[in-house]
Amino acid sequence: MRPTLVLTCSVLLYFLEIVHSRGVHGTQEWPIPYRRFDRRPAADSYCEAMFPFCPTGDRDGRIPYMNNWDVVSVFRLQAPVWEFKYGSLLGKMHIMHDAIGFSSAETGRNYTMEWYELFQLGNCTFPHLRRETYTPFWCNQGAACFFEGIDDIHWSENGTLEKVGEISGGQFNEMALWVQDDNQTGIYYETWTVRSDPGPNATVWFDSYDCSQFVHRTYRYLTQQRAKLSSRFQTNYTKIYLYSGEPTYLGDDDSIFRDPSAKTLAEDIRKFYHPFRPHQSYMDFVLSLAEAYQNVVEEKSFYLYYNFEYWHLPMKSPYVQITYEEVPLP
Repeated sequence: MRPTLVLTCSVLLYFLEIVHSRGVHGTQEWPIPYRRFDRRPAADSYCEAMFPFCPTGDRDGRIPYMNNWDVVSVFRLQAPVWEFKYGSLLGKMHIMHDAIGFSSAETGRNYTMEWYELFQLGNCTFPHLRRETYTPFWCNQGAACFFEGIDDIHWSENGTLEKVGEISGGQFNEMALWVQDDNQTGIYYETWTVRSDPGPNATVWFDSYDCSQFVHRTYRYLTQQRAKLSSRFQTNYTKIYLYSGEPTYLGDDDSIFRDPSAKTLAEDIRKFYHPFRPHQSYMDFVLSLAEAYQNVVEEKSFYLYYNFEYWHLPMKSPYVQITYEEVPLP
């Protein structure tokens, strides 16, 4: 059973955002705004995580209260993705995970805060094609995780553990309220940033919504609360880009997969996602890579799922790129 999306004022606000993004003459303005919701739906029981989400965090997402006069150190944290399994390997390819650390001067306790996929990256990037339902099934929720402790070795050995500022306990408590609201309204993970080309004046069609974006939003909020943040080093972050011409809006689940007149489009989308299915044998995986290459590079086609809607991307060189680029502290 699919999670039910609440049709409330947030839907109206999203509609108004889309109307605004079309511009006064009906032309599309970019990037498409990320859709927010009134509250987070329960995760579907079909979705399973290889590793449990936030195993040592508070089950209800609560963040401890600090005394207003406390001095809380803020740390920039970065480490290779899946370092616990692959060590520094993905770090050498600049595929990094980002988080923020906090340390209370009054209690001496340390905390880690991060935002990531509930069901791992692959499930957030591509859907499941289930036999019992024609509509592609997505397990693409992401959420914040706050837990006690900072694993010094994990962050510092192959990445970054750097103090970047101090805030008061009162500022920390205000941030905690903001994080909880941000976490309840921004519910899904988006892997891709889609641009027109790699150049500095490129048009961004869609922006990602991932661990580093959460860190950036938090830093911006803290500076709005008059926190002073600074780093002795260049602050780089991982970005995964798709490059395409102007995207074409296709529709949502109802208009594509439940409308008989859209059957050809529905079949094309399902066929596109088939090579990215999970749990393939080695031979199937090799064949799937060849099929994905043909779709994206030779046929220059990509179907993007964004805001629970489908878009077609007319792909162009260099098609896909992983970068590690500077985003200065605010």
